[in-house]
Amino acid sequence: MTTFTFRTVPHIVFEDGGSERLASLAAPLLHHARRVVFITDKGVRSAGLLDAALGDFMDADIAVHVIDSVVADPPEQMVLDAAEEARRFGAQAVIGFGGGSPMDTAKIVALLLGGDQPLSEMYGVDQVRVRGLPLILVPTTAGTGSEVTNVAVLTTGATSKRGIAAPPLYAQMAVLDPGLTLGLPKHVTAATGIDAMVHAIEAYTNKRSKNPVSDALALAALKKLIPALERACADGSDRAARGDMLLGAMLAGQAFSNSPVGAVHAMAYPLGGIFHVPHGLSNSVVLPPVLKFNAVACEDLYAEIATHCGLKPGSAGLIDEMERLADAVGIERRLSQLGISHNDIPRMAEDVAANDRLLPNNPRELGYDDIVALYEDIL
Repeated sequence: MTTFTFRTVPHIVFEDGGSERLASLAAPLLHHARRVVFITDKGVRSAGLLDAALGDFMDADIAVHVIDSVVADPPEQMVLDAAEEARRFGAQAVIGFGGGSPMDTAKIVALLLGGDQPLSEMYGVDQVRVRGLPLILVPTTAGTGSEVTNVAVLTTGATSKRGIAAPPLYAQMAVLDPGLTLGLPKHVTAATGIDAMVHAIEAYTNKRSKNPVSDALALAALKKLIPALERACADGSDRAARGDMLLGAMLAGQAFSNSPVGAVHAMAYPLGGIFHVPHGLSNSVVLPPVLKFNAVACEDLYAEIATHCGLKPGSAGLIDEMERLADAVGIERRLSQLGISHNDIPRMAEDVAANDRLLPNNPRELGYDDIVALYEDIL
């Protein structure tokens, strides 16, 4: 009998156009908050995706302030600056509106405004001692699942990425509006979609925290994501495909929040931290070699995924489908395509080998020499 605990966001709304009435949806959770800060990035803001939500809050006579300084792989100082700006505004609630980086930033800003614990003491697992301000998350990409996870990842120093994982990072509400993802470019759709699949696969094969609820969610996520990805890439206005991608990413987020990710993410982090490769693309590039490496330890689990999703039998069914999908949607497959050379591999491998938060979750033990070999396989 498996002993486990499972947590997730208590209130999830899936509604096409839901972001246009965000103030109404959020009202029961915001209580008496009259000053709300939106955390986003300049791309989301300039695309006009925020406009309807901001208008709804202003119609409700709630003061809003937009912080759009978020960049990919959020640097620690940027997050601290955003928290200070929100504090000066007098924010009583926080809304993260965007992809993984704005949502992760919003999570940390909510914590910093809700207590006096320094950010430096929050890194790691279950190190957070404060509750944070009311937090609502609205994803504009279908990949990270950050809207339903208890994890935030920041860039510390020049290139290193560190994570915070603790229950206070869960939002009070996640609002999933497929309409927000309609304008997502094909390449971003592809990379973030495969990122969501990585979340589900790594949750299903986690050797420490795998449990029946995360398993069910991971399988449900993959069954949504695998057939929807090519449709969403082929026709960016396909609302049904966009909806399935958003639901799949959310389900995968719930799964890996309770059964965390492993070597794929550990190997992807240096690509983002050092070379600023987008997170979804980083995961997509390193996924195939890690799948092949892990197959020795989880042949049965990969076969279960393949059977559930109607793929070719055995672990080869899953591995072949992931490689086929990457080719079909035009994802880069080699490190050299991302400007990474053979000389960069030792530095990246050292970063990965030191990741004691994620590597212990991997179904097969991974040493420094293994990491180097896997990187070289996709050079």
